[in-house]
Amino acid sequence: MTLRADRPSNGSRTTTLSTLAVGAKAVVRDVRGERSVARRLMEMGVLPGTPIEVVRIAPLGDPVELRLRGYALSIRHAEAAQVQVEVA
Repeated sequence: MTLRADRPSNGSRTTTLSTLAVGAKAVVRDVRGERSVARRLMEMGVLPGTPIEVVRIAPLGDPVELRLRGYALSIRHAEAAQVQVEVA
């Protein structure tokens, strides 16, 4: 399942959410992966066009805590790798 935000790029780089460092801010561009996982992420507010910030990463890299839509969300590193983001 893939859901994309079709907006023109303005020189920003695209990467996955799992590669961002603590404190990095980005905008969700695409949610990929297994249908059930992608649907669950979208139900929790990880939708294309949503601004997102990496708050902290556990010492072994799992889970990743995010801030979006006014709340904190923790997801697995593997799930974060399925979310394409655009870093300004």
